[in-house]
Amino acid sequence: MNEIQLKYGCNPNQKPSRIFMEDGSDLPVEVLNGKPGYINFLDAFNGYQLVKELKEATGLPAATSFKHVSPAGAAVGLPLSETLAKIYWVDDLGELSPLACAYARARGADRMSSFGDFIALSDECDADTARLIKREVSDGVIAPGYSAEALALLKEKKKGNYNIIKIDPSYKPAAIERKQVYGITFEQGRNELDINGDLFGNIVTKNKDIPEKALIDMKIAMITLKYTQSNSVCYVKDGQAIGIGAGQQSRIHCTRLAGSKADNWFLRQAPEVLGLQFIDSLGRADRDNTIDVYMSDEYEDVLKEGEWQKRFKVKPEVFTVEKKKAWLAKNTDVTCGSDAFFPFSDNIERAHKSGVKYIAQPGGSVRDDLVIECADKYGMVMAFTGIRLFHH
Repeated sequence: MNEIQLKYGCNPNQKPSRIFMEDGSDLPVEVLNGKPGYINFLDAFNGYQLVKELKEATGLPAATSFKHVSPAGAAVGLPLSETLAKIYWVDDLGELSPLACAYARARGADRMSSFGDFIALSDECDADTARLIKREVSDGVIAPGYSAEALALLKEKKKGNYNIIKIDPSYKPAAIERKQVYGITFEQGRNELDINGDLFGNIVTKNKDIPEKALIDMKIAMITLKYTQSNSVCYVKDGQAIGIGAGQQSRIHCTRLAGSKADNWFLRQAPEVLGLQFIDSLGRADRDNTIDVYMSDEYEDVLKEGEWQKRFKVKPEVFTVEKKKAWLAKNTDVTCGSDAFFPFSDNIERAHKSGVKYIAQPGGSVRDDLVIECADKYGMVMAFTGIRLFHH
């Protein structure tokens, strides 16, 4: 099959719609279940490239949670701590496979954004991963294969209409890629940049110590950015993206957005949040929404009389600004990556507030000296990659 007809394009009024191979060859994908749409395939193909490269760069199984052609989360398959298992709502599933851990991390980094995601997996989907996926609100999944048990579980999802795509892991796209805008064809060489340890060899700060763990996080940050709509900034810790700021016109806004998401990820691990006593009937999605509001300046929306009773067994204490600041101060050794250079030191100042110690960015700003000086002030390690990673 060299084409798949789609119901419509980005929007219902955009017809006809299809994906196809211009050279007449067979598509490298097979739809095993459901009827994926235009945006589903955009998310699937971008997401699969991301996890394929993460696996190649780290040797670990990888997963990503995509929404509107940018990752909401990306991670490799490292074991989950008890705390992470709890905040990702998987503590009842027992010990998970590495691939399932990768998806739990990718989904859990920003559960608000991941709601209704499209999933990409680097390895054959196993039963553990399928069980996790089955209970989340998701549009579909792409993987190089599925175990018989995993496929059976996923086919039960969404009343039998869940989108399941199998991709040929040996597929190699053409070196030149094209797309049309306003009837005009754009052409460019594919971004085949190999993101490996050598890319981070130009360390420009006084502190030049990058432990292996941080080097893996740098790879994850930059590979994630390679498939995130620009401008973009990514915060990573312990093998997973914890905050992604995508598609902002100003880089400082990317840094702030990614930082606020990273802060929320860490705040969810605070005793005040872990101790929330939800009523039994409140589902995971509603718990996520409640937690998000509880941690925000709008906390009264879920704590006022008549509202807290709909969510909690016991009314929680206010999570004050002072308590949040004290908890966030414990977040350390975070890595920050940027898809283009930081033009001002304000990005470093904001990154520092979210525990960033390691930075990877292209460099090349006329203010590089001020950016380096700011990083040195906080004892950070900053590598200039010399490579921009815009993606549109």
